[in-house]
Amino acid sequence: MLVPPPNFGIVEENLYRSGQPDQLNFPFLEKLNLKTIIWLAPEEPDLAFSEFCKYQGIELHHLGVLYQTNASDPITEQVVLQALHYLVQPSTYPAFVMCNLGRHRTGTVVGCLRKLQSWNLSSILDEYRRYAGTKVRVMNEQFIELFDVELVF
Repeated sequence: MLVPPPNFGIVEENLYRSGQPDQLNFPFLEKLNLKTIIWLAPEEPDLAFSEFCKYQGIELHHLGVLYQTNASDPITEQVVLQALHYLVQPSTYPAFVMCNLGRHRTGTVVGCLRKLQSWNLSSILDEYRRYAGTKVRVMNEQFIELFDVELVF
């Protein structure tokens, strides 16, 4: 039986999002034939997950550690820009964006990607809220709204 990771979603063809998977989810991830995983949390990914990526030949980019000091810090513009740098390159696909729970950091990056794709703001925020549930962070919504897509190129 294939079990997706928590908060799993398809962003677009060959681009996925979720929270950190555990060993139960590895067979599901194998079926995606991933090239790239963008890990947004400041903490190191679980050792079993890191080993899975290595064994599968998946490039694991740990961006969350670059500009944050603890788990409660909001995602920074630098991390979002670095993530989008990978996501606008077709050579990195199939790709996966994830953080611990797949809510806030992942939702902010996906929201900024949607803005880059010229989605309207209400649709972007609806998607963010669907994954954040009752844990919506207004700061993240404001970040998405004010994000300057011109910085990506």
